[in-house]
Amino acid sequence: MSEKVLFDTQHLYYLPQYLPVAALLKAREVTCEFVLYREEALDSVKEKAVSDAGFEYVYLEDKSSGFDFYRHSSAQWIIFGNVPPFSAQQKYRIPARLALMQHGIGPKACYYDVSEFPFDVRFVEGQERLKRLSQRFPDKKFIDTGFAKLDPVFNNQQSNINLTDLGLDPGKPTVLYAPTFFPSSIEHFGADWPASLGDYNLIVKPHFFSLTKSKYTAHRERFDKWAQFDNVWVTGVADYNLLPFMQLADVMLSDASSAIFEFAALNKPVVWCDFYQTRWSYKGLLKFRLKQRLDPDIELFHKLTKRTSAAKYIAPAVAGCLNNPESKQKARQELVKNMVGKTDGQCGARIAAYLTEHI
Repeated sequence: MSEKVLFDTQHLYYLPQYLPVAALLKAREVTCEFVLYREEALDSVKEKAVSDAGFEYVYLEDKSSGFDFYRHSSAQWIIFGNVPPFSAQQKYRIPARLALMQHGIGPKACYYDVSEFPFDVRFVEGQERLKRLSQRFPDKKFIDTGFAKLDPVFNNQQSNINLTDLGLDPGKPTVLYAPTFFPSSIEHFGADWPASLGDYNLIVKPHFFSLTKSKYTAHRERFDKWAQFDNVWVTGVADYNLLPFMQLADVMLSDASSAIFEFAALNKPVVWCDFYQTRWSYKGLLKFRLKQRLDPDIELFHKLTKRTSAAKYIAPAVAGCLNNPESKQKARQELVKNMVGKTDGQCGARIAAYLTEHI
């Protein structure tokens, strides 16, 4: 039987984590196939992304089809970026082994909660996260491999875009704003906010959900207004990979996103937008829900970043970071070691080795 690994791709933005590992498995003559889920408006984007990377794909109509498909699959491993589309009880009727490569390394409680599912192994990032997961789930298998998504940067693979391509000025410093979708800082920035950063290029990299879900129409309206400024480039759905924009940027702005840990791993300064728009169901007597959604790991942002408490403080914070990029460098390096793990460009290689050795 030929060796085969399936990558369960519930969302397009899982691909940057999967592709470095899939490429290494392919080099070991392992067949890799991506399992996609139908989303009519996004199907062509997903197909192109997987095909351009040199891999085959198969479509499932929806998540409810996952169990039957995997139950009859001949794969030895199935890789997930989040909770599988079937129950823990159903897992034991699937012949393949299941592995988790969490799609993000952010400060949300789901980073840890997802390990309640009985994966055969989870690949994790750093000794601190390994320790916390092992304490909470002592009977589970965790392997500290590092975050494969960042391998291309540490292997000096150049970005496939440049500032000129985006209509921006290569002579200006570049600011990357990469907010999450909820809880987000987006609503706190006015329609004319880019004017306050007129001395810089501003790349806005929204979360995938901000661009695709109907409940975030207000986000898209705000992005459209920002895009009218000459110093702004707003990415689209097809720009699913944050890495090329991280490589272009000198400083990043973000809120409750794993992008903060990722950018800090590049030893670049981060401005933390510690102000959020929350739904009524997360306010007042219900604000405990927000604390439940955000893991205490978010407190590490205080050490890692330049914190701001309102939009009006962003411009001076950016200027301070650009004038003194070495500030907090020691803290960045220490926290990256614990929360991101190894940054030697070999994270995907460790994962691929484990998978092939345990087929």
